[in-house]
Amino acid sequence: MTEKKFIIFMPTVDIGGGVEKNFFIITNYLSTKLKNITVISLSRSIKKSLNRKVEVICPKTNLLENFGRRAKFLISLIFLFKEIINNKNSTVFCFQGIVYCTLLCKLTGTKIIIRSNSSPSGWSENVIKKFFYKKIYGLADKIIVNSLSFKKELNSKFKLKSICIYNPLNKKEIYKNSKKKIKLDFFKKKSLNIINVARFADQKDHECLIRSINILRYDYDIRLILLGSGPLKNKIKNLIENLNLSKNIKIINFKKNPYPFIMKSDLFVLSSKYEGSPNVLLEAIFLGKFVISSNCPTGPREILDNGKGGELFKVGDYSMLSEKIKFFIKNKKNLNFKKAYAFKRLKRFDYKSRLDDYLNILLN
Repeated sequence: MTEKKFIIFMPTVDIGGGVEKNFFIITNYLSTKLKNITVISLSRSIKKSLNRKVEVICPKTNLLENFGRRAKFLISLIFLFKEIINNKNSTVFCFQGIVYCTLLCKLTGTKIIIRSNSSPSGWSENVIKKFFYKKIYGLADKIIVNSLSFKKELNSKFKLKSICIYNPLNKKEIYKNSKKKIKLDFFKKKSLNIINVARFADQKDHECLIRSINILRYDYDIRLILLGSGPLKNKIKNLIENLNLSKNIKIINFKKNPYPFIMKSDLFVLSSKYEGSPNVLLEAIFLGKFVISSNCPTGPREILDNGKGGELFKVGDYSMLSEKIKFFIKNKKNLNFKKAYAFKRLKRFDYKSRLDDYLNILLN
């Protein structure tokens, strides 16, 4: 029998995404334990961030990177098909384009492990999508999710069995990068300095956070930094200007190292409509920040242990969020016990243990 080959399918790499972060961490770790790993992607730049032991199959030109997301998935499938045909003893580990990838693997009789990254709650009311999600995901040999609540949701809504592996938290890397110096004049000592790190997309619901600040602006000196990039950046910028909040809210373009910015804040707020298990919450907690998060599916409630490690508010309820921020202002010192509790619970996201979980699934 030919040597076992592991093919990791990652058609696109968006700047600063949580999926991408986990892709690099998991792939680089697996490359130290397994001999034969290949990554298929249309993003040629990923080579810089991957271990040299990893074979990267990608186009010889950057022109394809300008194509739409679905087109990229379909083009990547051609590369995947060729690789599967040339290596009959393969297992595919899919991070993106799960529907397309799963169908190809089943047609070619190839084993496939999929990693589902975010809750289907954002679209599960669509009957057609729900039907295909259940049927196609059910074809996979293994489904990996990143929170227990996500696992329960798949079981209750779609009758799909999955394995929960929490995201691996690289504490050493976060700590080292958080010490790097930055110049940041926007935050002030006497202000309440809030930060949000997220892609500018509908899922992240920046509007909810902005409108909560609009409620508080007259009673408190609040400074909010929105750190990220994405398709809705101009829309968010216009909302800030229309509400005359430019003195209170500043947009900073995505930074590969957001940790020094988080360190300079007093409070971290996540306002998403849905997630999988947001890495940025774990990172903010590790850096000693109090966290207020939407109680969205899935992840935040689990990370914060139903509010024992932070505050939760109803998705989209900016009035409730403003009350949570006000509560933090008035009880800042008394809430240190919640920060300590959340920090202690980070052991669930142990770096090596969670990466070994991935290794064991691929080997077995």
